[in-house]
Amino acid sequence: MTEIKIAPPGPASAAVRGAATAELALRLMQPLQGLLAPGETAEAEVVGIKEQAQSFQLMLRVTLQDGRQTTLQASTPRAVPLGAAYAVTALSESRLIANLQLPGLQPLESLDLDTLPPGSLIQGRVVATQAVNEAGTAGYRMLVSLLDTPLSGRKLSVEAPTALPVGSLLTARVLDSQALAVVPLSGRLDRLAVVQQLAGQYARQGSLGELAAALQTASGKLPEGVRTAVDALLGSMPTPGQLADPKALAQAIAKSGLFLENSLAGSLPGGTTGDAKAGLLRLIGELLPNLPGSSPLSSAQASGAISQALPAFARSALGALAQVGARQQPLSFPLPSRLLQGLDDEPDLEMLLKLAAAAISRLQTHQLSSLAQTHVTPEGNLLTTWQMEIPVREQHTFIPLQMKFQREDPADQPQRSRGTPVWRIELAFDLEPLGPLQVLAQLQQGALSSEFWAERKETARLIDGEIGNLRERLTRAGLVVDELACNQGMPARGPRTGLHQRFVDETA
Repeated sequence: MTEIKIAPPGPASAAVRGAATAELALRLMQPLQGLLAPGETAEAEVVGIKEQAQSFQLMLRVTLQDGRQTTLQASTPRAVPLGAAYAVTALSESRLIANLQLPGLQPLESLDLDTLPPGSLIQGRVVATQAVNEAGTAGYRMLVSLLDTPLSGRKLSVEAPTALPVGSLLTARVLDSQALAVVPLSGRLDRLAVVQQLAGQYARQGSLGELAAALQTASGKLPEGVRTAVDALLGSMPTPGQLADPKALAQAIAKSGLFLENSLAGSLPGGTTGDAKAGLLRLIGELLPNLPGSSPLSSAQASGAISQALPAFARSALGALAQVGARQQPLSFPLPSRLLQGLDDEPDLEMLLKLAAAAISRLQTHQLSSLAQTHVTPEGNLLTTWQMEIPVREQHTFIPLQMKFQREDPADQPQRSRGTPVWRIELAFDLEPLGPLQVLAQLQQGALSSEFWAERKETARLIDGEIGNLRERLTRAGLVVDELACNQGMPARGPRTGLHQRFVDETA
């Protein structure tokens, strides 16, 4: 963490005290051009200062009486505090008189440790930055508007060796009344934003199986372009027999939609052909021009517009400012089946569009869940998560196969004698006549432990009777099988799943 200090909010404390006791005459660099009539008053905040030979050049953010904001450049012979709030009155088109507002509105020069004791976290937005060179040492003075603290809305003047862009967030831990330690934002802010956006995608998501069934029902009654997109999407869905081939399984995972953005960025080979998410986008691009009352966009234009809008969730997440707590419901695995309400039995184009949009939200929920669950553990290990869903064609039905892979790399991997990563795999599907099934497995150093969870009693009994055969086949495949078990019900969820609790000590 980088330590920064809380600084007096101006170039020189003596000059600041002088500026606070008198009116300030300002000469504008450009005429007002009617923004303020002579005698009219507005609020202004100093957001930039540049020292010149005989004067100081100020950048003022002015809020007019109708709420509009503008910036003005002015010069003054006296130093003023960065972030100071003034009431400015127009004397002419090029001259203003400024009166310092109440002292309580000025930037803080220290923190009250009774209000924010050492160790407290504060967050603020950088509203102004100024380069300073004092005692031969270059640095930056920044004005930070505090958020989510008892001092919310107040300004804090800080000094640091490097500058943060105006508008960026600063998170810091209080060391004492005059010092803060910056907490790096690169993961923390993104994680908060991802979890916030995840909740929105989760609320809009719908079942991929429901969409596939509706597409199959309506396939013969669709316009030619839509039917072509439907055939391509349904044709890309594998069968259980195909997934028994390791190469076909790897291909299905690669085309699950989880890695579409990587393919578009050119970081993964193979392009977007056969990708589930790309197929959904093409389907929406064909559906839009055929809806009643839609604008006459060509399919290419519609697909292009949607492709451009696709990364919007990422931009929205990175721009989110509100802190939110982790919502366990969107982070749950597997995602529950969710049927959209108010849909007719006979699918039409509008219904298909709603289902396709909900299916994209479901895929994006998996993508965001992967990001939200990728982090450094309290032990310092890197935990990487890939969560996805593959619709499997079983005759005339479509079974969503949900998969989650987690790889945990030890922080001190080169020094450990057993430094290979730990792999955890979770599968969830609902296959008749077996009913809902979940599989949890952990693999390390060639040693495998696994649990099966079946909601139906007869299915649990059936699997339990085949555990011996499974152990024998896994052993022939070259694995060391530590423990296999089958349970009726659903696995416990939380910070440590039942699989972690039972098996992690055996293989660590």
